[in-house]
Amino acid sequence: MLVMRSVGGDRLAFEQLVQCTARWLFARIYLSVSDPHRCEDLVQETYLRAWRSIASLSDPNTFRGWLAAIAHGVVVDSIKHDLRLKRGAGANESSQHSQQQLLQVADGAPSPVQSLEMSERRAEVIELLKSLPQEYQDVLSLRYISGADYQTIAKQLAISNGSLRGLLN
Repeated sequence: MLVMRSVGGDRLAFEQLVQCTARWLFARIYLSVSDPHRCEDLVQETYLRAWRSIASLSDPNTFRGWLAAIAHGVVVDSIKHDLRLKRGAGANESSQHSQQQLLQVADGAPSPVQSLEMSERRAEVIELLKSLPQEYQDVLSLRYISGADYQTIAKQLAISNGSLRGLLN
């Protein structure tokens, strides 16, 4: 079993665990941060913390829950860090905001109104996903946020193809 080998220090087994759970973890964290680049960083940090503390995992059957708990801690730490940065930014914030607006105009990005509309729609969808039971969050996030195919989702969540189709329906 990959988890037991990882607990024993087998780096290759842990890499295989990462491959098996990466999309699921990305989709789960994305629901909290709604930013794909930030999400990638948080996924990487989660796996780094998991590798450092894998020896503390007592029951291999709880690996996903254990990994989800680490991811939650990583997200909370990231939010706290961002809040500290915002408090320290103060006056620099308005000048940075102005620079960002100039960059958007220069690179042909959507207008501020379009960006706001897309952001509001994205927030509504994320909130709707968060309101669903966890089993639906996982399936829908993997399918529509991570872009995983049915076979990948079924494998990562250890459910049958029929169950997957039922949950997606």
